[in-house]
Amino acid sequence: MKSWISLLMLFLGMQVFAQHPDELAIRKVLSDQQDAWNQGDIDAFMKGYWKSDSLLFIGAKGVTYGFTNTYERYKKNYDSPEKMGQLKFDFLHFLPLSANTWMIVGKWQLTRPVGDVGGHYTLIFKKINGQWLIVSDHTS
Repeated sequence: MKSWISLLMLFLGMQVFAQHPDELAIRKVLSDQQDAWNQGDIDAFMKGYWKSDSLLFIGAKGVTYGFTNTYERYKKNYDSPEKMGQLKFDFLHFLPLSANTWMIVGKWQLTRPVGDVGGHYTLIFKKINGQWLIVSDHTS
């Protein structure tokens, strides 16, 4: 009887700590973005963003609207391997807002020859046509 109770508690504990499939999918998008960045591939990095004029990016210099403008901003500000450096994401919170919308809060760090930088981000992901994409990015 004692071993049965131990097994039941272990199973219930695993259920409590298991990650939601949507969270795992979003983590994969962010991992792919980090890998693409660290390979110097902004085009692949941008695959995590919604290709829409409604994409919203908020950074230190203000608001950028649309996928194309966000892409051009990245290309202009990170036009060399020295400026891109190596990106590391740390995740602080994954919060489901609805069945198809999640908010992620985390830290980012760029280690670069031209000087390290970092900060925090809040991302809103939406599931669009079966794919998790960033629709809003507030990075500071």
